Amino acid sequence: MTDSVLRVELRQRQPIPLDCGFTCAAGELLALVGPSGSGKTTVLRAIAGLLHPAAGNVQCGAATWLDTSLGIARPPQARRVGLVFQHYALLPHLTVRQNVMLGVSDLPPQAQLQHADEWLTRVHLDGLEQRRPGQLSGGQQQRVALARALARATGGGERADAAPGVLLLDEPFSAVDQVTRRKLRTEVARLRGELKIPIVMVTHDLDEARALADRIVVLHRGQALQTGTPEQVLNRPRNTAVARLVGLNNVFAGTVAVADGAPCLQWGSRRLAITDFFGFAPGDAVSWVIPAEGVLLHRPERPTQGDAENPVVGTISEVLRLGSFTQLTLQIAGETQPLSFQVSSHVVDRNKLRPGGSASVTLLAQHIHLMPAE
Repeated sequence: MTDSVLRVELRQRQPIPLDCGFTCAAGELLALVGPSGSGKTTVLRAIAGLLHPAAGNVQCGAATWLDTSLGIARPPQARRVGLVFQHYALLPHLTVRQNVMLGVSDLPPQAQLQHADEWLTRVHLDGLEQRRPGQLSGGQQQRVALARALARATGGGERADAAPGVLLLDEPFSAVDQVTRRKLRTEVARLRGELKIPIVMVTHDLDEARALADRIVVLHRGQALQTGTPEQVLNRPRNTAVARLVGLNNVFAGTVAVADGAPCLQWGSRRLAITDFFGFAPGDAVSWVIPAEGVLLHRPERPTQGDAENPVVGTISEVLRLGSFTQLTLQIAGETQPLSFQVSSHVVDRNKLRPGGSASVTLLAQHIHLMPAE
């Protein structure tokens, strides 16, 4: 089989702006994240051939599915793409087996049947082949949609023996309950280890992207702002725009400085230890961010060993209980932007943390990330 790397370049100004490019290797799961209207689903539709951008190129291995410079735009049925929609898109009058067979309708009937039953078994739906979608739970229906897409990506399409396939997942778990969502995530995590095809997933859920993806692409208004591992994107954003898009609220302004020969961050009247200049020089104005896990609460009666590293005192402005965890917001003297972080709810109760009270935290130096000044 040829190299099955998916290569995507898409450009257009209207009707939906696109300016993005990425690759996805065989066996890799790439997550597209961003707010509603950022172009995530549009990108999937362009890969699948359901939308033709003004300019672009889509290749999978040696197969060229789109090349606007050469006038190539292969239709969806000529692309070996399995697409899982958010709301299943199953045909209610067909059985489970017949729905999956649609994914490989260009194969001989016996091969269709074999492929369908193989994938129904692999997604744990064997025994339900003759049922109709209305007789299934939401999670079972999504498994049927996944089996159909996998059958298509691994065994259908024109010249399927020569062309690699791609699996596209468009918010695949958003229409099911939380328990089913966890089960389906586990299913995809298991299958991705067995499949040797590129997988591109659209999701609004950053925890889902962190758990499943090898790499993340952050999209905003059709533009790819940053591509990297979950650790890079979610904890080392390229700029403040990316930081806010991935939910990092602790974004502040500062200046790179040196104190006693060591790099530091001047934050108002405070000097914070940092472990990396990130390419900035002393005197540079910067924006900086620290994820919630980089903020450690001090116990009033027993200060932690980390007290010497960037201790900061503030006034509690909000205590928001979120089940077993509570989000605390500190107002820091001289700063308009508050500092937020989470702690166990029992810690809040034990220490009687209330709005208006004082709290001391450590800002871990290795978690402080510098970015270009806003």
